[in-house]
Amino acid sequence: MSPRSHELEQRALQLIFSAEEGVLQSEMWKKLGVSSREGSRLALKLEEKGVIERRKVLHNGRWTYVLHSRRQLVTIDSVKGCPCLMCEEIEKCGPGGLRSPLNCVRLTEWIETDAGEETQLSD
Repeated sequence: MSPRSHELEQRALQLIFSAEEGVLQSEMWKKLGVSSREGSRLALKLEEKGVIERRKVLHNGRWTYVLHSRRQLVTIDSVKGCPCLMCEEIEKCGPGGLRSPLNCVRLTEWIETDAGEETQLSD
């Protein structure tokens, strides 16, 4: 991948991630200053990588795509309270180690509690 295409991908992802309701594919290529052909190819490439979702919509009497992020931006709130951050055994933790995230009771409880709170918020 050329440096220009990598930089263009990063700019496109930033634009899509920051648009809560998604961004029209045509808006994306206009904001990036690329042709519709290049913009379409970029959107398809990002979809193939699994980082965005393209949803077909009718906009102003024309079919187009709205691009949505398939990933959420990580914030400090998303890791707040994680037991790993203060764990005294962190140096021994890892796959095949004395400790492992796969069987850590404290981590499992934290994940289950956090997931339960998210479920309650969305109800």
